Amino acid sequence: MLLAFVLVFAASIAAPGAAVASGATTTTTGTLPDGATYLIQVPDPWNGTLLLYSHGYVTPGSPNPPHDVGDPLTGAYLLGQGYALAGSSYATTGWALQQAIPDQLATLDAFDAAYRVPDRTIAWGHSLGGIITAGLLQTAPDRFTAALPMCGVLAGGVGTWNQGLDAEFAIQQLLPGGSTLQIARITSPGTNLGHAEGVIAAAQGSPAGRARLALSSALGDLPGWFTPGSPEPAATDYTSQEANQFLWITQVDAPFLFALRAELEFRAGGNPSWNTGINYAKQLQMSTDYAEVVALYQAAGLSLDGDLATLAAAPRTAADPGAVDYLTQWISFNGELSGKPVLTLHTTGDGLVDVTDEQAYRSVVQDAKDSQLLRQAYVHRAGHCAFTPAETIAALGALTQRLDTGKWTGAADPANLNANAAALGPSLNTLPESFIDFSPAPFLRPYDLGSH
Repeated sequence: MLLAFVLVFAASIAAPGAAVASGATTTTTGTLPDGATYLIQVPDPWNGTLLLYSHGYVTPGSPNPPHDVGDPLTGAYLLGQGYALAGSSYATTGWALQQAIPDQLATLDAFDAAYRVPDRTIAWGHSLGGIITAGLLQTAPDRFTAALPMCGVLAGGVGTWNQGLDAEFAIQQLLPGGSTLQIARITSPGTNLGHAEGVIAAAQGSPAGRARLALSSALGDLPGWFTPGSPEPAATDYTSQEANQFLWITQVDAPFLFALRAELEFRAGGNPSWNTGINYAKQLQMSTDYAEVVALYQAAGLSLDGDLATLAAAPRTAADPGAVDYLTQWISFNGELSGKPVLTLHTTGDGLVDVTDEQAYRSVVQDAKDSQLLRQAYVHRAGHCAFTPAETIAALGALTQRLDTGKWTGAADPANLNANAAALGPSLNTLPESFIDFSPAPFLRPYDLGSH
């Protein structure tokens, strides 16, 4: 049904917009029938490969222009190497997968009409654009040659928002003043977020509050590392780790948890998340932050068992089935790669889209028996999508090598990626290249089409 909708939408695309030549690059812009705009850049000469870029989350009310690449340095380099670039704005902001997937496919049709069908079409994108990239490959595999999801929400929508609910739940139940917070079915997002920020800031002022914030962070598997380019805190430096988690919560995550969730609920027609039946003692033991929580509770003279008992006894949140269906469609994964190679890219210290999302995606791809097509590359750095242009280009080069040779043959190994990034020179290596051999811990709240 989804694919049928996409094909109908793509068939109704308007004629391409105006083309403007700038030096050796021709830029084409236009508007799709649903109001989304698109941007296409084609160099002369063109190497026959089109990179379809999916951008990340746009907060409702913010400007929403089309993007065909993540940053200008990367874009200039790729155009210079003969790659064509394209991407759309999506017709709406927020959790816009329902609009993004058909808009991106319609952008491909606009490209075909203005130029020709590419020899290769590679889907790529950052953050929400990472889940869109993987969703495009799952939805319309015949339109793509390969995919490069970067810092993507690859655990899928249902699992990701469930794990967010777990973090919210601990704040609501354990922090002073938290009992009136709305963690689902949010009716006043701005007020709710302001209240949450006050509760969280007050908690950070005491050892007990910091221990409980660490517990909330552990249920969301937040890293204890925040600033790109900074050294990672030592494994037992729990004070620094918690301070960095506080920065993730207050500067990045809280708006999604306590306000922007309402945008998703409006789309879905209800609450798509639940914590009924969840054993939080078990969730904590599986978390990468377990030792930190135990140490901070002991330092605060606070009973961890007592707080876990409070969570166990607290009223739970049930999901609305129709909303779960919506978020399953937009989107959860079945792991089928349809013969197309996929390389994912993630920083190890990402506190918005946790690196454990990569384990969730690998697991479902393995279940679909497509793991030979998948490689996952990791950059040892704090930050969400905090890749240098050189690292991004090196990852794309590894995927291109896989297409050229039909084999991975070490192309995505950390040593090769670092060497290829370093060879691009200092202007594109804005931080030291930092690919590492890494295996993420299990995602705490898995949900995929193969098991549900």
